[in-house]
Amino acid sequence: MRMNSLNLQNTSPQSVVSEKQFTVSTTSVSHVQLACSQQYCAFPLNGNDLCIWNTKNSDEHAIVLKGHHQLITAVTLRYGTDSCLVCSASRDYVILWNIDECKKSIQRGGVPRGLVIGTVLGEVSYLGFQHDRMMVAACAGNKIFILNAEHEEILAELTGHLGSVTAAEFLEDNLIVSISEDRTFKVWDYHKESLMYQSSVLSAFPLLSLYIDVENKQMITGCADGQLRVFSLLKEHQFRCVCQTDLQKEKIRFSRKIGDAHRYEKLDELKYESSKTSVSERKADDTMDSSLPVLSMQKWEPSPEENENSLSGISRRLWIGSSTGLLLINIANLEIEAVLNFKDYEGLNIQLAGSCSLSSSMGYKTFCLLSSMFGNQISLLEIDNHGLRKSQQCELSFSRSHHNLSIVSSGPLLTSSPLCAKDCKKPASQKNDNSIIICKPGSKNMVKDQPLVFHNKVKSSGYSTAPRMKMFSPKTNIKKTSEPSKVKKNSLSNLGKDYPLNALAPSILHKQISLVNKPTAVCCIQYSGDGQKLACGLADKSLMVFSSSLNGDPVVFTGHDRAVNGLSWSHDRNLLVSSSEDRTVRIWNARNADPALVLGKEIFSKPVRFPQFYYMDKFILLSSGAEFQLLKYSLDDCKDEIKRYMKKNVCETIQKFQMATAMEITGLSSVNDFYSYIVLSAGSDRTLEIFDLNVGSSVAVIPDVHSRAVHQICQNKGSAFSTQQPEAYNLFVTTAVGDGLKLWDIRNLRCVRRFEGHINRCQPCGVAISPCGRFIASGSEDRCAYIYEMRSSTYLQKLQGHRDSVINVAFNPSSAQLTTATLDGKLQIFAC
Repeated sequence: MRMNSLNLQNTSPQSVVSEKQFTVSTTSVSHVQLACSQQYCAFPLNGNDLCIWNTKNSDEHAIVLKGHHQLITAVTLRYGTDSCLVCSASRDYVILWNIDECKKSIQRGGVPRGLVIGTVLGEVSYLGFQHDRMMVAACAGNKIFILNAEHEEILAELTGHLGSVTAAEFLEDNLIVSISEDRTFKVWDYHKESLMYQSSVLSAFPLLSLYIDVENKQMITGCADGQLRVFSLLKEHQFRCVCQTDLQKEKIRFSRKIGDAHRYEKLDELKYESSKTSVSERKADDTMDSSLPVLSMQKWEPSPEENENSLSGISRRLWIGSSTGLLLINIANLEIEAVLNFKDYEGLNIQLAGSCSLSSSMGYKTFCLLSSMFGNQISLLEIDNHGLRKSQQCELSFSRSHHNLSIVSSGPLLTSSPLCAKDCKKPASQKNDNSIIICKPGSKNMVKDQPLVFHNKVKSSGYSTAPRMKMFSPKTNIKKTSEPSKVKKNSLSNLGKDYPLNALAPSILHKQISLVNKPTAVCCIQYSGDGQKLACGLADKSLMVFSSSLNGDPVVFTGHDRAVNGLSWSHDRNLLVSSSEDRTVRIWNARNADPALVLGKEIFSKPVRFPQFYYMDKFILLSSGAEFQLLKYSLDDCKDEIKRYMKKNVCETIQKFQMATAMEITGLSSVNDFYSYIVLSAGSDRTLEIFDLNVGSSVAVIPDVHSRAVHQICQNKGSAFSTQQPEAYNLFVTTAVGDGLKLWDIRNLRCVRRFEGHINRCQPCGVAISPCGRFIASGSEDRCAYIYEMRSSTYLQKLQGHRDSVINVAFNPSSAQLTTATLDGKLQIFAC
């Protein structure tokens, strides 16, 4: 047996891998279960010998234990209260060894002896310890034997898999879970020797590895084709799949992100031509291994510093061992954070692994025990976690700002900021109602005259009757009173109650109505800031405003020529802004459904989307094509019936902002309930760009946000009835067709959690965050709405009762209720 310690020179500037131990066996140990921990690692040597290395002290002589007469096929380790136990299995015996006692026996010149706990069980492919009790699960063929680790006794024999069992691990409450080459997993009660749960066929490839996350009550399975699946172990969840990812695709995406980040660093204005992207680089990514078998998984133990910087307090990362290298993946969002390819490090004796075992210690060091795929080599690697992550450290989002981004404004408003724009100048004369003035930078004011239109209180004389000599009849019967004016019913100070922060998620269907007589899609819905009104934009060109209880007749706003694709309430709840596919934007008086201002087709060459009031109603934001515009408006609030037709309503374009690479903006979001400089914009090229309107430019770009273009950005805006920590407002959610939901933190520009469970394959289903910041609601194509808890990756409630796809959702800002809108034009209210 030959051993050495070899320091490797990485192709990167800093070496992160060292080969601590190396040996060659007389027989192959490929596809044999290996065992590795922070203190010891164990593997078969020369067929039927068990070799143990001290991982911390490479100078210590290896311990070779003899007792098996046939080839050892599985090895596992377990740390007890005062000793380390090793269990090895072959066709003849399953033997339990106490390493400390074996070392003492060798020092005394004796022969180490183990305890036989199983005899002639067959070819054992996997061994698993029960950590609380002295039991061992031995997987042989399609059977699972539960062995007593204190003496030779078979406690239970579980049979039911149609293929060879590849792994089995103990759960709580006398349960054990097993995976098999039949592509299913089963949950057993080994005390009763009965089957508790059986999954459907999960894949076309066998399941190879299994990991139990005890703290988070989750089970993770690895497949031969690189598919990673996370299942919930909570009883009420019935072992449902929480999320799934393709490691090969994530690995390619990780490589491209690194390349994109380097390209962004070379651009001064974040603008570059996508055609200049190196074709060879793309081909290099596509030539990666077509398969990525998951050979082993091990939790990454973070350092205290990592835990402090983690959003949830505990960093949930997992080491994935594969035949070509190692991956460090974040379980919360299923994104790869580091990649170690064996072939990238010169001097490694094993470039292609057949078996792998991993162990991590407090974030600093990771040990990896490998056996060669086609040879007889066994190698122990020591990996510097900090060095690996630092060598690949690139901000997968490119930020040009020198300070941490924050949704809540933390600095003073700059004098050069476009937000310092002065109020619109009203024209000296105004000929007609609802006229528009658009002031482009560097050009004179252009007055766009509109036809003269009078409303029901003042009618035109027309042409079929004689002209009216008396046009206006002022009101003369107004009763004067000295009583003080009453507080408006929709005043925030009159509502009295705060949002119930500890309320349960809305789940009980309270009311359901149809908006129109025939099926009509509800394109957008939004509550007013006081929670008293609900506005709905429909595909039939109209806009309706209901009371929050959906009682009474709605107020109907008409004027658009095509479907209403976006709407937003003003902070004072007196105005509504809406956009349509007819390339117009209208600002409405919410009280009388009159259009206070109309921006016509001659202004926008492409459809207008995502209109919203911004900066406490001082501006309007909207997108058209690949740019979004900052508009300054001024509405004449004159209430004189005689002079009403002389109102001077104007609007100016303050500045236009172009996305760096996108051909079209597919999502736009900003906060209007408090002062914020940040605007989030998503593009058709799957990027998300962050603009700081205080400096008037883009400050960060996040590439490859989803596998498809984002169709909605939802920020945690809270409400006037709830109180959250200032840091909570830095969270926002993105959603894309076919790629679930992602929760982001603008402070580090990273995805912190991923949510899956709802179906979103074709329709752009909407998403909403509750005012308390605890829940996320999402529409779904399976005629349900889903509610996720912010700190859990699986859904909390599945709201049924819909007759069509749920395409929009909205939380009431003042009470614990959720409104859903379907494709057939129905609204449903769910309450606690």
